Amino acid sequence: MESSEDEDDFPAIESVTPQAKIDSIYQSKTEKEIRKLCFDLLDLKDAVENLCGNSRTKYLAFLRLSEEVVETEHELNELRKHISGQGILVQDLMTGVCHELDQWNSLLQDDKHVENSNVDDTLSNEGQDYDVIFLENIDVLLAEHKVFEAIEALDAEEKSHPQLKILVDASSVESGYKPAFLKRKEILENQLVGIIEQPMVGRSEKKKALCGLLKLGKGSMAHQFLLQTYVSSLQKSIEEFLPLCSSYPETYSATLSNLIFSRISLLAKESAEIFGNNPIYSNKVIRWAECEIEALVRLVKENAPLSETVYALRAASICIQASLTHCSTLESQGIKLSELLLVLFKSYIEEIFELNFRRARKTVLTFDSTEDPESLSLSPRFAYSLSSFALSSGNSTIDSGMRFIFTVKELVEQLTPQVILHFGGNILTRISQLFDKYVDALIKALAGPSEDENLLELKEISPFRAETDAEQLALLGTAFTVAEELLPMVVSRIWSALNEKGEVATENIGSTTNTTELKDWRRHLQHSLDKLRDHFCRQYVLNFIYSRDGRTRLDAQIYLIEKKGDKENLFWNSDPLPSLPFQALFGKLQQLATVAGDVLPGKEKIQKILLARLTETVVMWLSNEQEFWGVLEDESTRLQPIGLQQLILDMHFTVEIARYAGYPSRHIHQLASAIIARAIRTFADRGIDPQSSLPEDEWFGETAKNAINKLLHGGSGSETSEIDEDHLIIQEGEEEEEEEVEEGHMMSDSEEGSPSSLSSEDYSDSFASAQTGELEDPSDLSDQEG
Repeated sequence: MESSEDEDDFPAIESVTPQAKIDSIYQSKTEKEIRKLCFDLLDLKDAVENLCGNSRTKYLAFLRLSEEVVETEHELNELRKHISGQGILVQDLMTGVCHELDQWNSLLQDDKHVENSNVDDTLSNEGQDYDVIFLENIDVLLAEHKVFEAIEALDAEEKSHPQLKILVDASSVESGYKPAFLKRKEILENQLVGIIEQPMVGRSEKKKALCGLLKLGKGSMAHQFLLQTYVSSLQKSIEEFLPLCSSYPETYSATLSNLIFSRISLLAKESAEIFGNNPIYSNKVIRWAECEIEALVRLVKENAPLSETVYALRAASICIQASLTHCSTLESQGIKLSELLLVLFKSYIEEIFELNFRRARKTVLTFDSTEDPESLSLSPRFAYSLSSFALSSGNSTIDSGMRFIFTVKELVEQLTPQVILHFGGNILTRISQLFDKYVDALIKALAGPSEDENLLELKEISPFRAETDAEQLALLGTAFTVAEELLPMVVSRIWSALNEKGEVATENIGSTTNTTELKDWRRHLQHSLDKLRDHFCRQYVLNFIYSRDGRTRLDAQIYLIEKKGDKENLFWNSDPLPSLPFQALFGKLQQLATVAGDVLPGKEKIQKILLARLTETVVMWLSNEQEFWGVLEDESTRLQPIGLQQLILDMHFTVEIARYAGYPSRHIHQLASAIIARAIRTFADRGIDPQSSLPEDEWFGETAKNAINKLLHGGSGSETSEIDEDHLIIQEGEEEEEEEVEEGHMMSDSEEGSPSSLSSEDYSDSFASAQTGELEDPSDLSDQEG
């Protein structure tokens, strides 16, 4: 019983479903649904992709179909044009047939003239049949674009029927063979123009088309098309090259010249091939070439570097050289353009010359330039000639000479043979002008006395001053070396080109003219050197004269000293000497010659020229100094014979100085003789008899020679930088002797051969041709005549 109750309260264990079974049942159903859903999604994805692919395929097919439709429309348009052409042909044929039927009807109705017109009608019909056939053939050729065959057919037809060449207005005649012929000729002309205007047509095809236009009687139009072709081609080439001009500052102009002249040459050749030597077409080519040359000059200017640089000069020179070479080639084709080219380039090349030489002046005249002279690319033969002067003086003058030569050499090297040939004279002139400016700057650098006061003052501000003798001599040596040695070497290529021009000339006038120009140029340089040398000599002599006081001052007072007793005559003086200023002059010249030997080694010619000119300057000053002669010619002044003797001895002494030093000058001799003659006249006017007061002429010459030997061996003035009175040999008691001078009779001027005359020994024509040998030995001079 107990057991049964228990069973009722607790059901049997088999009736309960386990949780694991429940989970397995529901879980399996969920996975199946998910898998089924995934399969459905994959199917949907494939369907979508298939749909997209079909859409793309249909779109591409649609595009292809559109293109085919466009092509079909184009073909339909072509077909319409062809049908239209055929319609025109049919209409023309119908018109011709109707016209023929009308003529036949009119002929058949005329019974009276049937028999007489049978033969004529038959010939007319045959001719009209030929015309119709010919026009049909031409239409076929035009429809098939066989233009060259159509040209030959039309040309043959015109030759057989000359009346067809007479132009008529086709619109004024409704029907007829000639208007139809001209109309087809016009269509053919348009087809030829279409061929020429196509950019992808080859040169040979275009040339055939031009020849076709020429055969159709359109020569002017054909030549115009030919010109336009070359104009467009040249313009395109230039536009492509212009951006590159800055990369080639020296050669861009030659490239432009080659581009333009090559097109001119090709056009001239092709024009001659197509149109022959017809002057109408040749003149058109020449006119176009002239316009292109003007454009060349303009392009060279617009794309050139700065005009004051050597690059611009080089570019212009290369352009002129290349252009003139092309011009000489074109002359064989009957085209002369060289004169026009030179005229157009003349103003531009002169502008470049002006600006370059203006820059050169600034470079040369800057004495204190910070530019290192060693950086100047001068060859050793140029640098060595100037470097020797720098050993004994400052470098400013030497550097300026190097800059001058480098600048001129740099400018000359930019010039081409053709530029030198046509503009060489202008270049030489500008170089000489530049040298003038250089000399003017050197003159400013020389310290000189003021014209208003007898003091050393600076007339103009100069960055460099040559104060010492060594500096001034180095300055002169530099200028002479530049002008006489270096500058001729620099411009030698200009001379060679100009000489070749004279030799090639058919007449001798050209060579003579070139030689004269070169001589004038050298003479101009020599004139500038003379100006510099004369300024140096003048300031040197004036400094020597006016910087001295006392007994060594060169003035008329030294010839007014009164003597007593026998000492009133130099002839009786056992040891006569020149006056103290001339003794100082001798010492100063000796000193300057020593300095010149150190500063100007190997330049003996320059040394002799300077010393000769210095001596001349002293004598010239004495002959022209009115204050000096005013004192002697003053009636209140008491003159003594010894003063005249002393003056004549000084003049002989001056001549002997030049002869002893090896630079005898005829000019010195003439000036000294003129001074002696004037002194004799002046003293004779005051009552002093020259015949009785003066010893023989030989005495003055011997005394002057002896004075030179005595000063060389007994005086030390020439060895010092300043010649003082203590360094001179002074006659003992010369200034303490006084004497009352008796009044003498007035005497006339002395005649030739009197003691007042200088020795008549041969002298050179001028100081510039002085001997360059060693100085003569004083012992040899003692044997010469005075």
